[in-house]
Amino acid sequence: MTFCLTTTIVKPEKDIPIKSAVILLHGYGGDGRDISMLTLNWKRFLPSTIFLCPNGSEKCEINPTGYQWFDLTRDDPEYILEQSIKAEIKLKQFIEEVKNEYGLINSQICLSGFSQGCMMSINLGLTSSENYNCIIGFSGKIINSEDLTKRKTSSTKMLLIHGDKDEVVSPTFLLEAKDFLIRNNVEVETKMIENCEHHIPVEASSIALNSIKNNFQI
Repeated sequence: MTFCLTTTIVKPEKDIPIKSAVILLHGYGGDGRDISMLTLNWKRFLPSTIFLCPNGSEKCEINPTGYQWFDLTRDDPEYILEQSIKAEIKLKQFIEEVKNEYGLINSQICLSGFSQGCMMSINLGLTSSENYNCIIGFSGKIINSEDLTKRKTSSTKMLLIHGDKDEVVSPTFLLEAKDFLIRNNVEVETKMIENCEHHIPVEASSIALNSIKNNFQI
């Protein structure tokens, strides 16, 4: 099977059947191989889970060796929304391919992402035809709350994690996202990591892993 997005795939050990999937979406200028580093620890505790880490559908405008889910070179909310919806359509195609390839349904899939990848995960989890198992988001935000309110069709539960020293995506966006989700009847947990900038520290990775294990009931 060739997916519509170039993907780093980390499969279970030989002969272990696949019972669940974690789809990991990288940040702006990153790639699937970057964010697949999370699986080095996670896969030991999630033995029947397959990890899929796709590259963004576009080369990054600022870092041509990496990828983007949507362009950030124009400070125009309408343009950013338009571009993010294009990426959303591509990712929905990718997820359907994953489901068909491995015989999975939404309730067996965790969506996770860092920064821009977190933003895409939130949108995917709230505009699907049925809930995913969960969303684990690092250092992200809601792209456009007015648009998402109009398009919301599901209520996938979420864990959102952010560093309190993040100067790339302000930690105030975590509070705004929490408020939005509560008002829209989405189950949400949040964790602010002390003295953490714009990255995923070991503490955040461990919190995320425990949440995924609990949601997959492993």
